Amino acid sequence: MLQNDLYTIESLEKEEDSAKAGISLNVSHPIFKGHFPGQPVLPGACMLQMVKEIMELVTGKSLQLQKANHLKFISLIDPTKNHLLILNLEHMVSEEGLVVRATILRDAEVCLKFNGVFLAAPFRAWV
Repeated sequence: MLQNDLYTIESLEKEEDSAKAGISLNVSHPIFKGHFPGQPVLPGACMLQMVKEIMELVTGKSLQLQKANHLKFISLIDPTKNHLLILNLEHMVSEEGLVVRATILRDAEVCLKFNGVFLAAPFRAWV
């Protein structure tokens, strides 16, 4: 879980089929020292994890990514230049599962576009 470590949620507005989260990145998080030294960039995998974690808050369910139909990293996020992000989410239930459309913005610039499907994650006991 990256919430309250790599990022914090400053605001969360939920509607019936959408949500908007204000996110603040932890500029001093160790991940930025290695990705990349001297020029920190938020990893794409972390952006996708943020989408998942915030959708879990919105739905109240543990989710598992089933399919990413469209995943586009458009602009780099350097936390030293701007650590505040907006995550916009649209979601609906279909036969496939929870269909999600997400964008992450820095100022008014789109950094990530995602369309995909999440399923409720089954509980699995570790053996």
